[in-house]
Amino acid sequence: MRIGELARRTGVSERSLRYYEAQGLLRAERTPGGHRDYPEAAVDRVVRIQELFAAGLHSSRIAQLLPCMRDADGGPSAVATPRLVEDLTAERARIDRMIADLVRSRDTLDEVIEAAREG
Repeated sequence: MRIGELARRTGVSERSLRYYEAQGLLRAERTPGGHRDYPEAAVDRVVRIQELFAAGLHSSRIAQLLPCMRDADGGPSAVATPRLVEDLTAERARIDRMIADLVRSRDTLDEVIEAAREG
């Protein structure tokens, strides 16, 4: 399928799809005319990439994890190692720390807002 169709089917911009390809997250064959030609499995791959970005992972980490995951359901692939669980657990801990920092920031803002209201 062409890049426009993949973009429509996944809700991801063509620019993002090109970025994914440049980062090694997505592969496309080229037609004789030089157009990208994506396999049907690219739809699931893009969905998986979007989920990982939404989870707060950056593209280099996603590139490390994708070979260990099945695109269709996100489960471990045949090449998955115990390191996948370790890596995902570390990412989750990083996100937990970010959440805790944000909660502290919000609490501080609430205190400032309350003080401003009383003042």
